[in-house]
Amino acid sequence: EPFVADEYIERLAWRTPGGGSRGGEAFDPKRLLEEFVNHIQELQVMDERIQRKVEKLEQQCQKEAKEFAKKVQELQKSNQVAFQHFQELDEHISYVATKVCHLGDQLEGVNTPRQRAVEAQKLMKYFNEFLDGELKSDVFTNSEKIKEAADIIQKLHLIAQELPFDSLMDFCCYPLSSLGKYHDLECQLIQEFTSAQRRGEISRMREVAAVLLHFKGYSHCVDVYIKQCQEGAFLRNDVFEDAAILCQRVNKQVGEVFSNPETVLAKLIQNIFEVKLQSYVKDQLEEHRKSDAEQYLKNLYDLYTRTTNLSSKLMEFNLGTDKQTFLSKLIKSIFISYLENYIEVEIGYLKSRSAMILQRYYDSKNHQKRSIGTGGIQDLKERIRQRTNLPLGPSIDTHGETFLSQEVVVNLLQETKQAFERCHRLSDPSDLPKNAFRIFSMLVEFLCTEHIDYALETGLAGIPSSDSKNANLYFLDVVHQANTIFHLFDKQFNDHLMPLISSSPKLSECLQKKKDIIEQMEVKLDMGIDRTLNCMIGQMKHILAAEQKKTDFKPEDENNVLIQYTNACVKVCGYVRKQVEKIRNSMDGKNVDTVLMELGVRFHRLIYEHLQQYSYSCMGGMLAICDVAEYRKCAKDFKIALVLQLFDTLHALCNLLVVAPDNLKQVCSGEQLANLDKNILHSFVQLRVDYRSARLARHFS
Repeated sequence: EPFVADEYIERLAWRTPGGGSRGGEAFDPKRLLEEFVNHIQELQVMDERIQRKVEKLEQQCQKEAKEFAKKVQELQKSNQVAFQHFQELDEHISYVATKVCHLGDQLEGVNTPRQRAVEAQKLMKYFNEFLDGELKSDVFTNSEKIKEAADIIQKLHLIAQELPFDSLMDFCCYPLSSLGKYHDLECQLIQEFTSAQRRGEISRMREVAAVLLHFKGYSHCVDVYIKQCQEGAFLRNDVFEDAAILCQRVNKQVGEVFSNPETVLAKLIQNIFEVKLQSYVKDQLEEHRKSDAEQYLKNLYDLYTRTTNLSSKLMEFNLGTDKQTFLSKLIKSIFISYLENYIEVEIGYLKSRSAMILQRYYDSKNHQKRSIGTGGIQDLKERIRQRTNLPLGPSIDTHGETFLSQEVVVNLLQETKQAFERCHRLSDPSDLPKNAFRIFSMLVEFLCTEHIDYALETGLAGIPSSDSKNANLYFLDVVHQANTIFHLFDKQFNDHLMPLISSSPKLSECLQKKKDIIEQMEVKLDMGIDRTLNCMIGQMKHILAAEQKKTDFKPEDENNVLIQYTNACVKVCGYVRKQVEKIRNSMDGKNVDTVLMELGVRFHRLIYEHLQQYSYSCMGGMLAICDVAEYRKCAKDFKIALVLQLFDTLHALCNLLVVAPDNLKQVCSGEQLANLDKNILHSFVQLRVDYRSARLARHFS
């Protein structure tokens, strides 16, 4: 523990009798002083003893340090002597090695010519045997020494090829006999390689292949190997999977057999593509090429995809320097005749398939599709209708049918989606944007023009005139379905077309085409919604004309009015609430508020003009206020601030029908009426039965 002087003194005082630290003991300073003096003396004696011990240890340490330094010096001297001996030994070893290398060079200089002379003598011996026409050497007669015989025959064959023609004619029997032996031996080696391959003897195959490497028939050996590798490899229906498994197996083996494995494996792959795959692809496609375009396109896409997937797997193998170009050329050689006119087949199929989907739908509705006219007259009608919003031509009763089908739309989009996928896979990169644009044009023609635009035209023709009674308004259903279809159309545009054209000039062309078709649709939708709102207002007019009576606001018995609001008000509000709900269900986003605001403004104008047609007694004015209050409650369902403000103002105007003559000026200067034109205020005051009284006229003036 750390030494603390205060604690040490306390413990010493505590142990000393009379130190005053123990309870009940008398304090004795002399005794405590005596104890302290004695203890100090003991500490001094202990300090001297320890100091002598330290000095002794220091002397001993210095002595041992000197001895250690002396020993280190002796070791350094010994190390220097040993290093000198090592250098001398190294120099001696280098000298001996130089002598040995020189001696070896001399021996090699003597031995190499000797070996060449021996080999030349042997070749001359074998040469003589060929000249004599009798092959007596064991190397030619013993089948187990076929490797040595092949080496000799190869060398003799090379010698024969290097001899001048005149010399060759002198030994004409030699080349004939050696050539025959050359070919016989070559055939034996290939046969031996074939047998070894069937037995699965890799080492023997490697030996024979190494011998054949210097023969002209080496390529035939490779062909035999490739042919035998494929025996029994394509027994299943999936030729692509079989090819991948075969190449995986051969890739492991070919490096153990041949000195150029990448060349052999590339030749095997080329053989598979040009023989097996090309034959399989032709059988699959030619069957449906002219009879069934749908199946033909599906098979073409599937086969091309599986071929490229196989190519991706083969990229893992060593096929030489430019294996990507090598495999691409193989794929192109198989499919080039089918890809050249792919887009024409695609467009033709898409056109016929889309037309069939639409016709099948209209047939299911027992509907004979009427032609939408084109040309000068039709364009003139269209411009007049857009500017005047007049229904040109007879109204068509669609019986509530919108002639829009999400099933048809999904089928068209699905066909187009598959066409985009095939286009992406099968088109040349330079033609991809152009081909994708053609497919998009087909989608616009059949989905937007032939289906949606036709439904809008039919829906517009089916909207009754604004003065029709009990008219059924189905155009909002057309709007609802068209809105849903637009979302699906836009999603496919972004998900499937944009990736194909995003980096090409066709992007702006597609965007402009999409913008034009949507603007064209929006014009017709706006026109139809406007005419539908007119019909709604017309229906409200019929309700008010049929249900509202003059006696409602000028009852015969002022004291016996039991109703809170008129029957006409109840029916109009019920009708309006249904239409508001229908509008909310048919549209989304800001379109809901825009249409509801327009309907609300027209609804307010109708009620305003309707109230102007009657005279009001005091009790009738109260009833009119109750009606307007109910209309205002109905206007709250619109959730449009402007519409509610209009009805608030109308409600304030109706107060002029019942307010006391003395309070007219005060009411007219109120917050809601102060900013209104005085003529409007005057027109409402004139509706009072008592307006002719001098008092009322005087107060209002």
